[in-house]
Amino acid sequence: MKKDKIDELFKELDFDNKEPASVHRTRFLKKLEEQNNHAKTLGSRPHKRSLWAPMLSVAAILAIAFMVFAGFFNENTRRNSGELASVSPEMKETQQFYTQLIKTELATLEAENTPETEAIVNDALTQLEKLETEYKKLKKDLQNSGKDKRVIYAMISNFQQRIDLLNEVLEQIENIKTLKNQSDENYI
Repeated sequence: MKKDKIDELFKELDFDNKEPASVHRTRFLKKLEEQNNHAKTLGSRPHKRSLWAPMLSVAAILAIAFMVFAGFFNENTRRNSGELASVSPEMKETQQFYTQLIKTELATLEAENTPETEAIVNDALTQLEKLETEYKKLKKDLQNSGKDKRVIYAMISNFQQRIDLLNEVLEQIENIKTLKNQSDENYI
């Protein structure tokens, strides 16, 4: 039953099973000959091609070597930058934590800068500049000492001193605000 349907299908379809015209063969051979002639023409200039290939290879190798060297040099520069973050991933996290905390506290301090607290805020900023100068010296020491633990400890201590300073100043500002509010209440 199925075979009969398949046979019927093939009978209905008109397959082209005739031989191609003789002109077709002539055209095909002509195209093959043209293609061979074109390949021979390209093959007649082997010297130019053979000179460029090695030169391009050498240029590519030099470019890759330069990129590898530049990457290595940048990595060494970053590692030897004198930052606490260059010591280890843990120290990088520590530095990021302290840096963010100092920025937050400093922003709070600057927001509290009023005529009553201006002298305290300016004094705190001067002390922070001194601690920052000391930290820059510690960065150089870290780079020169080969990541000495005493220098690392001093750098962390410097961060803590800055945070303690900012906290003390903010506490003093709160005391000044409280005293001002009390004196205003007593005045009324």
